[in-house]
Amino acid sequence: MTDLPADAPYGRFSLTVTPDQAGQRVDRVLAGYFPFLSRSRIKSLIEAGHLSRDGSPLREPAETARIGTELSLDIPPPLPAHPEGEDIALTILYEDRDLIVLDKPAGLVVHPAPGNETGTLVNALIAHCGDSLAGIGGERRPGIVHRLDKDTSGVMVVAKTETVHTALSADFAARRIERSYMALCWGVPSPTEGEYEGAIGRDRQDRKRMALVRTGGKAALTRYRVLQAFGIWAALVECRLATGRTHQIRVHFSAHGHPLIGDPVYLRRIPAIARLAPPASKEAALDFPRQALHAARLGFLHPGTGKFMSFETPPPEDFTNLKEEMSRL
Repeated sequence: MTDLPADAPYGRFSLTVTPDQAGQRVDRVLAGYFPFLSRSRIKSLIEAGHLSRDGSPLREPAETARIGTELSLDIPPPLPAHPEGEDIALTILYEDRDLIVLDKPAGLVVHPAPGNETGTLVNALIAHCGDSLAGIGGERRPGIVHRLDKDTSGVMVVAKTETVHTALSADFAARRIERSYMALCWGVPSPTEGEYEGAIGRDRQDRKRMALVRTGGKAALTRYRVLQAFGIWAALVECRLATGRTHQIRVHFSAHGHPLIGDPVYLRRIPAIARLAPPASKEAALDFPRQALHAARLGFLHPGTGKFMSFETPPPEDFTNLKEEMSRL
């Protein structure tokens, strides 16, 4: 195995599984070589794709170690104990000492994660709020109550104190928050007003996707209403969430034959119904670079004042331009 550097224990390290290690879990084998890494840290590195076996990725910590195989672990340089503030422009709709409401643009990641450690909404909020952040979990950081996907735009509320974070999280869990979205989908849902219901969990064939599942998922309910139909090939819909599962609207609409226009995850091929669209509209829809989804409205009871607050934002320019192009006959 490569010697561990004394001053910076990170880099790429390899070892060959010995006879006495064969049959053990790979995370247990690695723990014996990296005393400066906790088992949970080793597990997270493996699940994040930092381990390979004989050159092939290995993401299962419980995988059995095989004699003579080479395990290579990439340990990235350490990050600061908490995200650093960054000067990133934000559209603030409301702010007080307890919380902040903003209009998140498409393309902005909410929380730092492997591959997106900087340039996130959290980094922007730390810089914007400064000392007004009272602290969440012992750190001076914003409390993310709910998330929007990177390429979904719209209204978000973020807590500035632990008390408000706890209260808002409880309201989201108890479905006391009012949320509505606008989306552009392929085809026109029938009936034009209804519900999509079905438990959502990880797709067993692709762990990066969510799917409707029979077992092991969480109940999900999306209420929808068609606002405008573009012939029979596409529609503008309003969606109201009764639950808040990962990718809920995207999964429900895709599962019912109406994937969102531009969705890079749940739209795997050009829908057959696209052939019915006018050429210019079809081209604009197929070229749209993200899921056409916007969090248009958010209503909640302010934990500090007890006052009900409601915020609405129009879809961004790219969404509006696409809708207008699709409206042309």
